[in-house]
Amino acid sequence: MRPPPPPAHPVAADLGRLVRKLQHGAFLSATDVKALEGSVTLVREIGAHEDIIKEGDRPELVHVVLEGFACRYKLLPDGSRQIIAWLVPGDFCDLHIAILGRMDHSIATLSASKLALIQPESVMGLTQVSPGLSRALWWASLVDEAVLREWLVGMGRRSADRQIAHLFCELHLRLQAVGLARENLLVMPVTQAELADTVGMSAVHVNRTVQHLRAEGLIGWRGKMLSILDVDGLRAFASFDPNYLHLDKREERPPGHRDRKS
Repeated sequence: MRPPPPPAHPVAADLGRLVRKLQHGAFLSATDVKALEGSVTLVREIGAHEDIIKEGDRPELVHVVLEGFACRYKLLPDGSRQIIAWLVPGDFCDLHIAILGRMDHSIATLSASKLALIQPESVMGLTQVSPGLSRALWWASLVDEAVLREWLVGMGRRSADRQIAHLFCELHLRLQAVGLARENLLVMPVTQAELADTVGMSAVHVNRTVQHLRAEGLIGWRGKMLSILDVDGLRAFASFDPNYLHLDKREERPPGHRDRKS
């Protein structure tokens, strides 16, 4: 029997991280931001290493990560797990569930997290009344696809040390984009075992690779904090090109834009 879900309660959601992320993809007016904030039905807190949605489920709500880290994953018949995406504050977990129906993968927390819940009908409504939100949500989906493509390239063609270095560079920029990373310091609640599930290596291989990056003076990793000691050096080592993250922020208002009165 599945344990009861953690309590969900009607608390005002701070969507600042989500708004900050979406503004990289489209101009959002004050009215757009208010509509997005008003779409939240509930806020849910959930512990680390718990499933949010399981493969085969028909989820009824769209989840947005407000705090903490989560992941998408697939389980293989032998019980091994492949993590196929990291989800950080500002990320949607399941934006298109109303279209896809049953989940074709599972989503779980990597750390204790806070999630905003939105009705799928509300998401559809936002796209129909706001060109800015429609563009921003479409942009978010396209970036998710771009990240997945980059991960596939990494697993197929990059050496172990460069693959992990590339992931660290990506996480650094994604967290900076939502105001959650300092110049060279970021939260890293992902364990080496979970990193192994991400890159398709053994935990022993990942440990040796991380130690190599440390020995080269590129990173420091203690507890849940990752220090990138040489940002330019790590990016050069990984041949990291951030173009696939599409983080050139859209700050200009569209021609003739006039914000609606709230």
